[in-house]
Amino acid sequence: MQKKSLKQINEEISRNPKLFKLAGYNLTKVHQKQMEFHKNLKRNRWVFGGNRTGKTECGAVEAVWFARGIHPYRKNKGATKGWVVSLTQEVQRDVAQEKLLSYLPDQWIEKVVMRRGREDSPTSGVIDFILVKNVFGTVSTIGFKSCDQGRQRFQGTSQDWIWFDEEPPKDIYDECRMRVLDTCGEIWGTMTPLMGLTWVHDEIYLNENKDPEAWYTMMSWQDNPFLNEKEVQMLEKLLTDEQRQSRQYGQFMSHSGLVYSEFDENVHVCDPFDVPKEWFDKLSIDPGLVNPLSCHWYAVDGDGNVFVIAEHYAADHDAAWHSEQILKKCEELSWPKGISGKVEALMDSAALQKTLSAQSSVAQLFYDLGIAVNTKVNKNTWTGIQRVKQYLTKRTDMPRLFIFRTCPEMIREIKGYRYGVGDSPIKKDDHAMDELRYYIMSKPEPNVPGMEKSPRMRDMERLISRRKNKKLN
Repeated sequence: MQKKSLKQINEEISRNPKLFKLAGYNLTKVHQKQMEFHKNLKRNRWVFGGNRTGKTECGAVEAVWFARGIHPYRKNKGATKGWVVSLTQEVQRDVAQEKLLSYLPDQWIEKVVMRRGREDSPTSGVIDFILVKNVFGTVSTIGFKSCDQGRQRFQGTSQDWIWFDEEPPKDIYDECRMRVLDTCGEIWGTMTPLMGLTWVHDEIYLNENKDPEAWYTMMSWQDNPFLNEKEVQMLEKLLTDEQRQSRQYGQFMSHSGLVYSEFDENVHVCDPFDVPKEWFDKLSIDPGLVNPLSCHWYAVDGDGNVFVIAEHYAADHDAAWHSEQILKKCEELSWPKGISGKVEALMDSAALQKTLSAQSSVAQLFYDLGIAVNTKVNKNTWTGIQRVKQYLTKRTDMPRLFIFRTCPEMIREIKGYRYGVGDSPIKKDDHAMDELRYYIMSKPEPNVPGMEKSPRMRDMERLISRRKNKKLN
């Protein structure tokens, strides 16, 4: 077969609207969040987005790229097998199936097998599977499944990829993960989080299992360059404030149960930078030997803004091991020592108690190992939470608390820190939250009163201001 010239290919594309649509995807206007999804190389990727944010669009394009063998950011191979998983067959027909067909020209389709309807009119029926011609001369299979079929219909065959259009039940998700296990295949999901703090919130958003392949991004209407301002304003009028959290911004509902609902990963999490040593303040430690020990390094700038700049978080080790790791991190940071010649840290007063198996308290053990702990911390939970909220709340355009991206355990905990019965937070995954509260309650003051804002803070103010304006516009 004679190879087509670029001119011939462009002419063919211009004559076929489906080819033109795929060729023009993110070409003239770029949806940055869609491209962030496509370029990420993790094997369990999720897009949490509201309605009309473009999440289903990128899920469908990803499926076509895999089936055709033309993925621009991955190593392509011959024939692939994949599933598109919808909640029901009706939702499959109206959403994922329609979107995927809009990117599949007829000449790329070998065969369409229907569950209901006619093969010559697949958009009006329910498709079982599509055979797609691969650029390697083979044929890929795109199968369609619906969650209302039950877990048993997801057993058996191996798959190279699986796309969840909206959140599946946990048992179906687990079954699908088995389907891509032996192929080292990929899973991606595109969903609006309307069902509250479900397993997706815990396993993907919080990544409680610390899956190195789990990744997510959030899409809002403001991220979609194909929506105009008048359309966004019209949509906003139709929704309550609570509905907008999920349908406009892709955020998980039930935010009323979050302790720190003020926390915004786009505002309070920042990339690491060289922190002036004049800002170095204290360490704060929530001791744990079987449970995780959480230790963070805190810095305060001249305006009283708090930065969490380093993290040590581990379980199932003794005080000697933890001390060694903490002191090693202090050495890396050139962290100063106190007048005692030891590193100074805040710690829960419970560390003064001796255990049956130890002659010394935890506080004494750490002191002997080179870390002088101050156990006179304010442990009032309610008051401490209110103080942290003050630091998370913006003063004009800026909050007062920032966490380096290199502190993933604190970020994970603060995102999932929830109230239980009454006004008490659930005592689970709260080790970093406890020592953050101890530190904030120590009332850090500016190290250099009246100091002019640093260039770093001015840069951060400009960055947050741009993010705010983008969200508003």
